[in-house]
Amino acid sequence: MTSAQAFAQIEDGVAFAQAIVDTIREPLLVLDKDLRVVCASRAFYQTFKLRPEDVAGCPLYRVGEGQWNIPELRVLLETILPQHAVMDAYEIDHDFGESGRRTMVLNARTVVEKGKGERLILLAMEDVTVQRAAEAAMRDLLAEKDVLLQEMRHRVGNSLQLIASILMMKARAVSSEEARHHLQDAHQRILSIAAAQQQLQASRPGEAIALAPYLGRLCETLTATLIGDARPIVVKVEAVGSAPSNEAASLGLIVTELVINALKHAFRADATAGEILVAYESAADGAWRLSVTDNGVGTPTESAAKVTPGLGTSIIRALGHQLDARIESVGGPRGTRVSLTHGAFAPPTVAAS
Repeated sequence: MTSAQAFAQIEDGVAFAQAIVDTIREPLLVLDKDLRVVCASRAFYQTFKLRPEDVAGCPLYRVGEGQWNIPELRVLLETILPQHAVMDAYEIDHDFGESGRRTMVLNARTVVEKGKGERLILLAMEDVTVQRAAEAAMRDLLAEKDVLLQEMRHRVGNSLQLIASILMMKARAVSSEEARHHLQDAHQRILSIAAAQQQLQASRPGEAIALAPYLGRLCETLTATLIGDARPIVVKVEAVGSAPSNEAASLGLIVTELVINALKHAFRADATAGEILVAYESAADGAWRLSVTDNGVGTPTESAAKVTPGLGTSIIRALGHQLDARIESVGGPRGTRVSLTHGAFAPPTVAAS
């Protein structure tokens, strides 16, 4: 026996249908073609604080002293539903009198009674008032967190600038050349972190950052801070793609370290011209390559760990590991290229002139 045949043998179909309606935990209305209430679930009465005798046979728009006389709902039930026979996840926010203001998600189906051609409408409701209130509270908390984060970033930026100024004052005051060198090195790194932080100051956590303008502004800051007009060296940026703000921050710090290393080691003091090229390429599958190439004196081909000895190398290796990137260095008579590659990527195509 099929399920349809089993249902057909039920003698009291009305009682059976009412039992099904009452079993449903969410509010449910059954309406006739004139939108009068044929029956309602227990959950409907409980949710909207109504009595069965005040609802059964009543036009929907008069239920509960007009609680359901909602213009948008009338359009849906009288115009849209007859044409499509289905209404899914329509959300309304309405004051239901004694029940208070509620947010309801409505679903409706048109059912035609077999043999009679009578049309019934099943109108199911889900009360999402608490859920929407929680979502609104979460949005407010996130907005407050963003404001606090921006304030923190601003204070961090100011603090870094202050620390850099103190380090430079100390570097000018000490008599030891070695101490002066270490203080100047620390000063440069503090400035580099401040520059990377400043470029990301307006972004939200996880926001996609276009890398061409970001790395471009970062390298402009580095050029003004570390090169100025004293050395004939230019830093160029060729970047395509974007990265989440946290990843972009790591890429910015890597670029800063590699540019500082190139400025320290790639060019002789009497060099007449020099170029450092920062390039970023990405693929559709998430793979990417970041490279910093100079046309300086060059270095022997060796592991990345030996290309930039000291603190700079440690920073680059740590950030590269964090980004799950392979670090490679190639040196020759025309300069040095250091690249970080994440995922499978074709051989580099950009080189410094």
